[in-house]
Amino acid sequence: EFRRVLPISKLILLDSLLQESHHSMTLDNVLLEPTLDTVKALMILDNDGNRILVKYYDKETFPNVTAQKKFEKSLFTKTHKANAEIIMLDGLTCLYKSSVDLFFYVVGSGQENELLLMSVLDCLFNTCSGILRKNVDKKSLCDNMEVIMLALDEMIDGGMILESDPAQVISRAALRSDDIPLGEQTVAQVLQSAKEQLRWSLLK
Repeated sequence: EFRRVLPISKLILLDSLLQESHHSMTLDNVLLEPTLDTVKALMILDNDGNRILVKYYDKETFPNVTAQKKFEKSLFTKTHKANAEIIMLDGLTCLYKSSVDLFFYVVGSGQENELLLMSVLDCLFNTCSGILRKNVDKKSLCDNMEVIMLALDEMIDGGMILESDPAQVISRAALRSDDIPLGEQTVAQVLQSAKEQLRWSLLK
């Protein structure tokens, strides 16, 4: 009798534990769960708050373009006249810096390490600066959009940080540009120029 009842009681206990575990995960909002998806979004907006280049990596937080643009508008409103480099918005950690007529943003979770996000922001800005020969403005960026997009893909993949060294990012983007059709070789030329400029700046 005892042997027949024991498995049932074990099943009931196991089911209870699973329900309790699932409940606690929901309550804690999975705060203790480790995740490699550090970056939720990268954004480059102009000085009117219009998007120039954006990359979103968290489809739950930003499920569609409407949600994304609403967040961008709110973020720009709170930052375009501020002097700080970091704000909390909608429970997210947002770091930013501006140059001429551009605003650069990196967005992570509210619990994310700010120094880690700052290293991503610095890499984003310095990579763009290297590619654009330090002419970090809207016109230059738009003229070199393909190159910048290649570089961003070398920095972040699905929210995971692949590389935070601008020289390495530009170098890897240059390797990928070898596959670009001959008619678009200006991309490769720009990257080669950026690599050379970085090399000179390091030698100084």
